[in-house]
Amino acid sequence: MTTPPDPGTALRPSFAVRVAHLDGRWHCDLLAADADSELPVLEQALGEPGSPGWPGPLVIVVDSRLYFVVLRHGPGGMVRALISDATFQEWLLAAEVVERYGIPVEAGTTIEDAFDDDEQGWPGGDLAVLADAGLPAEELTALLDSDEMWADELVLAIAGRIGFADELRAAATA
Repeated sequence: MTTPPDPGTALRPSFAVRVAHLDGRWHCDLLAADADSELPVLEQALGEPGSPGWPGPLVIVVDSRLYFVVLRHGPGGMVRALISDATFQEWLLAAEVVERYGIPVEAGTTIEDAFDDDEQGWPGGDLAVLADAGLPAEELTALLDSDEMWADELVLAIAGRIGFADELRAAATA
């Protein structure tokens, strides 16, 4: 991984934001300056299914620059979830996301033994969660395969690809 960026321009190491596209503009609101919020609180921040704006709102959580989670409403109001690395089971939020959304992780897998030969973790969940926002699963997978970026840098790259990087920086700069 790269060295951490300048603290004056870097995103917080942990944060939760709600991102919505309303009136032709992206809006990014900081929900928490850290990532220890409970999963039900994060799901509630999505609002009701069918909320205004297209694509619908999403919640992004970065935990200690190590992994991130994306939550969105799907068909019928169900919540779709993506975790950038499902092996972080020692972290409360990661464990909750994996359990609630049935994301498969081999039994007994830990961070230490979960990396493949390229030292990459295992993304899990809905890799197409951002497809209708302009980031197809194949492109998201390519980003997640990078072992050169921290989770906050990956989220910023995703935001740049979709179009809300400036709003994310404004909301989550350290």
